[in-house]
Amino acid sequence: MSSILVALRGTATRRSLPPALGPRLVRLYLGLGLFGVSLALMVKAELGLDPWDVFHQGLARQAGISLGLVVIAVGAIVMLLWIPLRQRPGLGTISNVIVVGLVVDLGLALLPRPRALAWRVIFLIGGIVVNGIATALYVGAGLGPGPRDGLMTGLAQRGHSLGLARTAIELTVLATGWLLGGTVGVGTVAYAVGIGPLVHLLMPRLSVRKRSSCPQ
Repeated sequence: MSSILVALRGTATRRSLPPALGPRLVRLYLGLGLFGVSLALMVKAELGLDPWDVFHQGLARQAGISLGLVVIAVGAIVMLLWIPLRQRPGLGTISNVIVVGLVVDLGLALLPRPRALAWRVIFLIGGIVVNGIATALYVGAGLGPGPRDGLMTGLAQRGHSLGLARTAIELTVLATGWLLGGTVGVGTVAYAVGIGPLVHLLMPRLSVRKRSSCPQ
């Protein structure tokens, strides 16, 4: 009986502490860097992008500026839309706006442009897989959502359906981006079908877990 009481006392006094900041920062910036690389891979594949990046690419082509600068500018504008929704950005939110855009431009400058269809498909699949890993890393760091994700969750908190808000926003940016000249194709469908299950699979494995404290 005494051993059971000791065990119960230990369980009662064991407290869950926030994850250490160091591992969270590593996951955040590794994830954001990989996210930029994933976008560059999908752009080079020329087989279609996810809805937001169709929009980014269309704007970049019309404005005659780099894709990375558009990603940064749109992210900053979307963050302004958080104000009436009373959303608070975190370090991850602000870092998302800056880091992803810079890495996209770097990746586009360094990655080759594949000509053979087989290599384009490899770039596309690699981009989707890397995107899933990146998303699980930076979301799992728990330092703030990306500006676009925060917009959707903010609308949901104001009483709108999260699924409906996400669908409406992504269809709007997809259609607008396509009209502006963004690339829509099989990659757009592959991303839509594959990214959800991929992130669902990877998130538990790549998220930073809380520490437990056992006071003496």
